[in-house]
Amino acid sequence: MITYWQQENGKLVSKEKEELVPEMNTWVDARSVTRDDIRELEETYKIDSENMLDILDPDELSRIERNDDTGYTFTIIKLPVFSPGDDVSYFTAPLGIITFDKFFITICWTDCEVLKDFAANRIKELSLNDFPAFTIRFMSRADLTFLRYLKELNRRATTIQNEMLRSVQNHELIQLLNIQKSLVFFTTSLKSNQMLLEKLRKTKIIKLDEEDQDWIDDVEIDNKQALDMAGTYTNIMAGMNDAFASVLSNNLNIVMKTMTAWNLVLMLPTLVTSYFGINVPLPWANSKWVGAVAIAGLCVFTSVFGYFMFMKRRITPSVEARKRVSFKARRAERKQRRYIKKQEKIAEKRK
Repeated sequence: MITYWQQENGKLVSKEKEELVPEMNTWVDARSVTRDDIRELEETYKIDSENMLDILDPDELSRIERNDDTGYTFTIIKLPVFSPGDDVSYFTAPLGIITFDKFFITICWTDCEVLKDFAANRIKELSLNDFPAFTIRFMSRADLTFLRYLKELNRRATTIQNEMLRSVQNHELIQLLNIQKSLVFFTTSLKSNQMLLEKLRKTKIIKLDEEDQDWIDDVEIDNKQALDMAGTYTNIMAGMNDAFASVLSNNLNIVMKTMTAWNLVLMLPTLVTSYFGINVPLPWANSKWVGAVAIAGLCVFTSVFGYFMFMKRRITPSVEARKRVSFKARRAERKQRRYIKKQEKIAEKRK
């Protein structure tokens, strides 16, 4: 879908293609593009098909270049995306930015919150008359969205970890794996955006004034903070997964020890009855029920003896070991919460 925006009284206004004022700068917003949209953009604005393929590639990294044939500047930045219906709810998508003299074109194969914020006029002091500043605003909004999504991922991971402390299920392990995938996507995209910011500062492809340089400094600080948070959460998740792997291994050992102890308990009465089953003279052979009662009593006695010898000594230490592992997991979770609170306070001060 392609939407055309022009600025009136400081706000972006959606217009039809026939209603556009030629003297005013126009933002061409192309989201969730179809083949017809791609064909229309290529034919109308003479966009290189290779650039279009790069924009539609989900794994494309951030970069900036100049196309001298058609005279436009081509930029790709990575935006965070939230899709509740997917297994991996949080991921990233490339946003292609193509700037002409009067047209600012953004192309994305999906929709995301950053584009919705721009279209809803949630960005203050936004101006279509300065395309470099408009590009930097996209990166600034992307960093703020990254930070918010990282906090939501951490809350979701904490909830899953609390559930796993009570009972470890395969579904919860898969959810943690998906969160780890999201953190990897975010880390890779933030590093790519960081390289783009450094190139914007050094390159002469787009002209930046003093105010734009200040904006880049602020965006770079937010991007580094988001990158540090993503790295920290990734390390914490790896540590928690190792702890839960130890819990699973410990639970398996408890089950195997319990089964082995029961085998030993049941082996003793089997040994008694097997002894009287061999070809030996049997006591109480002519005493009716006395022999059966005596043998049953021996079986019960050996079972009780085996229970106190094997079960009591095997189960109790295993339970204590499980409690120690749970204590370590809770202590790691408390450290994680304290660190997150510090990071959130730092983020609030910078805002």
